[in-house]
Amino acid sequence: MLVHPQFDPIAIQLGPLAVHWYGLMYLVAFLSFLALGTWRANHRPDLGISSQDVDDMLFYGVFGVIIGGRLGEILFYEPAYYLAHPAQVFAIWQGGMSFHGGFIGVIAAMALFAWRKRKRFLQVTDFIAPLSALGLAAGRIGNFINGELWGRAADPSLPWAMVFPNVDNLPRHPSQLYQAGLEGILLFCIIWWYASKPRRDGQLSGAFLLGYGVMRSIGEFFREPDAGIFGHSYVVSMGQWLSVPMILLGLYFLLRRSKTA
Repeated sequence: MLVHPQFDPIAIQLGPLAVHWYGLMYLVAFLSFLALGTWRANHRPDLGISSQDVDDMLFYGVFGVIIGGRLGEILFYEPAYYLAHPAQVFAIWQGGMSFHGGFIGVIAAMALFAWRKRKRFLQVTDFIAPLSALGLAAGRIGNFINGELWGRAADPSLPWAMVFPNVDNLPRHPSQLYQAGLEGILLFCIIWWYASKPRRDGQLSGAFLLGYGVMRSIGEFFREPDAGIFGHSYVVSMGQWLSVPMILLGLYFLLRRSKTA
């Protein structure tokens, strides 16, 4: 049985300036998006997205992720806490970012980008679909470093069962790492492979929606459920409820008829 290392949340201290691990993981996510997006733009000119467009997408996307992710955490998961502690709304370096909220924020940001650049919305979302999953893996590693979003109680005989001393002394699943592997690395491999051939408009977006929804739902079986606005449930968690619309929409985009990208 393992014990969580209880990392110092501050990665680098330069006088009064403290750089947190959680912030560094977001930087890794943004840089991976930029690197993969630039490669994709240069190797697939037929997609109609330039490397300059990738830079602009990242600019829009950063705001969408941060604003949407924080609002999602506040509205979906902990409205009572933030109502009682309004100053904590801005303490994003301490963690507390909802993927589903960040996803909605990114969709809104990409809609604005597409409108301003006069591009088709699905053209934009299909382009970014293969670029996002590695960033999700980085975010889950940030959760692990912070010792947050821990897993459900596990059998002590499980070789990788882990005690999180900041929670209790129970052996638990290191679900943050499970989710990094499922929603991050595995999903990236699947979508990147799927994007290697031309697809109909919306199919790559649909594959990401379906893939993330399924991977997240699997990971939730090992993660201690959040209370959320529907209450604390071990049967269907808040993360699984929020993944249902993604799965249904993903199936719609995968199965509908449309022109080839």
